[in-house]
Amino acid sequence: MYKLNDGQEIPGFGFGTYKLNGRSGVQSIVSAINNGYTMLDTAYNYENEGAVGKAIAESGINRDRLTVTSKLPGRYYAYDDAITALQESLYRAHLDYFDLYLLHWPNPKRGMYVEAWQALIDAQKFGLVKSIGVCNFLPEHLNKLKKETGILPSVNQIELHPYFNQETMRKFDADNGIVTMDWSPLGRASSVLQNETLIKLGKKYKKTVGQMILRWELQLKTIPIPKSASPVRQRENMDIFDFEISAEDMLQINALTKPDGRTKNQDPAVYEEF
Repeated sequence: MYKLNDGQEIPGFGFGTYKLNGRSGVQSIVSAINNGYTMLDTAYNYENEGAVGKAIAESGINRDRLTVTSKLPGRYYAYDDAITALQESLYRAHLDYFDLYLLHWPNPKRGMYVEAWQALIDAQKFGLVKSIGVCNFLPEHLNKLKKETGILPSVNQIELHPYFNQETMRKFDADNGIVTMDWSPLGRASSVLQNETLIKLGKKYKKTVGQMILRWELQLKTIPIPKSASPVRQRENMDIFDFEISAEDMLQINALTKPDGRTKNQDPAVYEEF
């Protein structure tokens, strides 16, 4: 468990739901809950908040045992739009509150993320969300939030995998009491899973490459949120708490990072998503 800067505790491992939609999506998410995942990550733009809510209802697990995250899209960053969109997300999910609600991207060209952040601050006061945070924010964006509102996010969810280990961003988050959460923790199941160094280390520890990556991220003191529709893979991704990667081998994995390691070149300094 991680204690956030607002006092709430959240699990140190979660389940991503991107592209898990409709009936098959509900079944995959129910499977994840039954396999022991207690933190579910969705977003307005994933168009599956309803599937997540339906899965929670069908799982039989008490709502208060789950940590549910969603995200506000850039097109609703005007204050009133942000509050309304958040309410709509809750209605879709048939939930009374989100445990964690994030701004999805800074969209710096539009320059509205501070206004959206103020809406989230107030939504937290209203009881619509327990904790508030951001995704893909760089130090300059976070510094502006602090300067303008006096309140820093509890979580910064960023792209993080062996080809893009985000050392500088992780340090900034840690220095400012922000928990780093990893989206695309397995590099969108790209070529990183065929990396020779990781394959070799996997054989050494008798673990799969995916398990090595997820364990590495845990030891970086970040929160990975891998997605899988397969019940077998869901269990495999969670089977990472019975071993520890040595400091020397952690350095080997860290050395795989690349300056241009983003999987889709989504640089928050210029990338816009609405």
